[in-house]
Amino acid sequence: MISHVMIGTNDIERARAFYTAVLGVVGAAPPFDHVNATGQTRLFFMHNDSTFSVTEPINGEPVTVANGSTIGFTCDSPEQIKEFHDVAVANGATSIEEPPGVRESDLGSVYLCYFLDPDGHKICGFHRPG
Repeated sequence: MISHVMIGTNDIERARAFYTAVLGVVGAAPPFDHVNATGQTRLFFMHNDSTFSVTEPINGEPVTVANGSTIGFTCDSPEQIKEFHDVAVANGATSIEEPPGVRESDLGSVYLCYFLDPDGHKICGFHRPG
């Protein structure tokens, strides 16, 4: 249902380094760079028919985060959840909520981790055992 997600950054090179490391854990290749007609750099990370993009704001205003929003990335195992989280923190993320691990939900047992990226966007690693 979702083709892509795009978020803003106040520091495109910091975002490049952060997301190249973190999304590499789940198999994403380094980003494709694009400079749009008005000069903003955009990074496109592609994996399994999905695209995650990071951009300098077109309006020239500072980036703000969406209160109440979370962007989730599928991980293949509980071990990958932990690695996803640990690589994020090692690259400037702030760990939030409970430590990475199992949570009981209406979906049954799921493995989750949460962190804020260097611009403050809330990111989740998600794994539901088969």
